[in-house]
Amino acid sequence: MPAREAAQRWLQSIWYGPVSAPWSLRTLASLYGVAMRLRAGAYRAQLLPRRTGGRPLIVVGNLTVGGSGKTPLVIWICEQLRALGLSPGIILRGYGGSAAQSGGVHAVDAHADPRVVGDEALLLAQRTGVPVVIGRDRVAAARELARAPIDVIVADDGLQHLRLARDLELVVIDAGRGLGNGRLLPAGPLRESPARLAQVQALIWNGEAPDGTALPTAGSVPQFHMRLMGEQLFALDASAQQLPLASLRGRAVHAVAGIGDPARFFRQLRAAGLAPIEHPFPDHHAYRSEQLLFTDGLPLLMTEKDAVKCRSLGLHQAWYLPVSASFPVAEAAALRELLRAAVLSASSPTRAHSS
Repeated sequence: MPAREAAQRWLQSIWYGPVSAPWSLRTLASLYGVAMRLRAGAYRAQLLPRRTGGRPLIVVGNLTVGGSGKTPLVIWICEQLRALGLSPGIILRGYGGSAAQSGGVHAVDAHADPRVVGDEALLLAQRTGVPVVIGRDRVAAARELARAPIDVIVADDGLQHLRLARDLELVVIDAGRGLGNGRLLPAGPLRESPARLAQVQALIWNGEAPDGTALPTAGSVPQFHMRLMGEQLFALDASAQQLPLASLRGRAVHAVAGIGDPARFFRQLRAAGLAPIEHPFPDHHAYRSEQLLFTDGLPLLMTEKDAVKCRSLGLHQAWYLPVSASFPVAEAAALRELLRAAVLSASSPTRAHSS
């Protein structure tokens, strides 16, 4: 096992398992917490300036490291904004791509190379059809995106990118894992203190919490419950063939997931009645064909995020499962109204950001 992967598994056992964090990690977490509080205080006191991106801006973020379901929610939000007659665009870091390391900002289209722009950026461009810009500097990315014919910017991640002014903050939490051991990095998975939840405009739970698990509260902040739905498999090759997920019920399949929480994908397959042979990989993993060439003839299933990187590998009997965010009807309407009100308020002539 590579050293990096071993270290990640060790941290996961501390963050979400029964292993206690060693004093060295707890000390570093305390220092990290002090630094984050000082930084946030500097922005509140306007010692550090916030910059506008040139359009109303909605941040979809999380408190924890790793995947929580932000990307499906961003897709859902773009659909709702379009239904409201608005033209959204998306900014994000572009993790996993070389462009994110080189600096500057880069526009992403549906035919981009995932090795350059990253898997999530390409997935968003393909699923939404809206303008997408990546860049480490979110302010620069937002201003570049504002040059396109858009009305509102949706930031996939960026909750902690305080330099970028925002009009609405939505936090997504994986209900299955919650906030882990509740500690800050590196002793725990938290980028910020749980107290930050009381400052956002909505808290969105992805999935269901395990029985008996207490979920953190966020005071009077509105809370919504999201489910990721996927029932149709799509062939990884160019055949456009589809296959109902239910048609594999009771069958063994190879299941590949290189996402923040691979176990979530495996649970989804088991809930659909499949018997997955699990192959977890690190988030944003760059696959090689030999890693996915199985000789037993079983179907190979993967997430859509993995699929954008694996189409060129020449895999056979390979399928991917797109998922879409879903909310109870009343919650969907309330969240849509929250989006509408935020954009309307931000577009008011009397409203101004610092520049």
